[in-house]
Amino acid sequence: MSSLTTETPLKELATSRGQHVDAQEYFQLFVRNIERHQTALNAFIFFDAQQAETAFQGRVHGPLSGIPIGVKDNIVTRQAPTTCGSKILGSFLSPFDATAAGNLIAAGAVVMGKTNLDEFAMGSSTEHSAFGVTRNPWDLARVAGGSSGGSAAAVAARMVPAALGSETGGSVRQPAAFCGVFGMKPTYGRISRSGLVAFASSLDQIGIVTRTAQDCAPLLQAMAGHDPDDSTSSVEPVPHYDEAMRLGIRGRRFGVVREAVEMLDDVLRSNFEQALSVLRSLGATVETVSVPTMSYAIAVYYIVANAEASANLARFDGIRFGRRSATAGNLREVYIHSRSEGFGDEVKRRIMLGTFALSSGYYEAYYGKAQQVRAQMRADVLRAQKECEFLLTPTTPGPAFLIGEKLNDPLSMYLSDLFTAPANLVGIPAVAVPSGFTEGGLPLSLQIMGRHFAEGDLLAAAHAYEEATGFASRQPTALAG
Repeated sequence: MSSLTTETPLKELATSRGQHVDAQEYFQLFVRNIERHQTALNAFIFFDAQQAETAFQGRVHGPLSGIPIGVKDNIVTRQAPTTCGSKILGSFLSPFDATAAGNLIAAGAVVMGKTNLDEFAMGSSTEHSAFGVTRNPWDLARVAGGSSGGSAAAVAARMVPAALGSETGGSVRQPAAFCGVFGMKPTYGRISRSGLVAFASSLDQIGIVTRTAQDCAPLLQAMAGHDPDDSTSSVEPVPHYDEAMRLGIRGRRFGVVREAVEMLDDVLRSNFEQALSVLRSLGATVETVSVPTMSYAIAVYYIVANAEASANLARFDGIRFGRRSATAGNLREVYIHSRSEGFGDEVKRRIMLGTFALSSGYYEAYYGKAQQVRAQMRADVLRAQKECEFLLTPTTPGPAFLIGEKLNDPLSMYLSDLFTAPANLVGIPAVAVPSGFTEGGLPLSLQIMGRHFAEGDLLAAAHAYEEATGFASRQPTALAG
């Protein structure tokens, strides 16, 4: 009988198991959990147990041998449709695997299915999906976050040990925070974007959701590196992340972002100060730094992201692929009807806002000015990182909110990215690490931002914090029994 459980670290699994029966038993644990929890959570858009079993066969060799993973449904794969959570793509089946997913498959990982998301990754709650909302495993009345809510919920509920998400302004870290798991956004260019359906090309990045920082390392190792199919992917050498994790944080300098702390309520402030105490107890130096442009992050992000989205989504026109309206009588109506019927309200809102920001007479006032502030923000962050190699904020302004609570208040919803958007705008890596719970039992999270291409240092800091606190070992209560 196998001793493996859903809590077995991926490193231990890859190095200690030698028999196919162990891999098979481990795989079946997650198949059963998907079947047990999918109806309650709606974490997957596509899952086929038989297809996953077929994919598993022969994948017991390699650094990720037989390890089940979820893939966010805006990352193309050949074995399952890619919908982007939208009606407009229908059941589009890609002729190729995204580079990131393909690298994991080559390393032995098994794609279990495609996880739910806000349509075209535009949202902070996974309520804007044509396939229904994903629920939070800690409280089924609450959102799982977004846009990678399906990936975060699936990992938290032990439906998979790891999942891919995508980041444009916090869409891996925010749902990871809401679901009490680990989430990483690597440096822009560290992981290839080839095969990631574009939202905002200067911000988009494939990210990783796992139970712990230690579990994240082998996935990052398999995906990191230059890709000739993505001109924005970096040629920066890829270090050995497992070795980097052993360095610890004694003597390392952490900077608390003053402007973020000033925005916290009493609950968040107390939890954040407890996290700082843990870091100090581990030998780290914690001081205060300033990033003056932090307060402009949301305004800048939603101008830049929506402007780029309005251009990227022009390709979904009802002609080349995806849904074509049956009511259209001429070419103009094909465009109008297909997009009107295929896109949801949030996507339409962002296309219109982005098109306005790029329109004649408004470009310099909006998009041009936003890019200037973005450049200043980059300068502010790099200046702060000369003082401290890590920057600290909470991951989110609060815990997971109720389903429907913010649907009619888009501005309130957008504020979910308050602390996460700067890392995307600047292109630096950042992680979300479980940091405790509210009195009501909802997860809270610490965000650690690092220097460009310092993912190994971030993993080391997160791992040290996780080992000292034990929050990462807690399992969701709403699914008990």
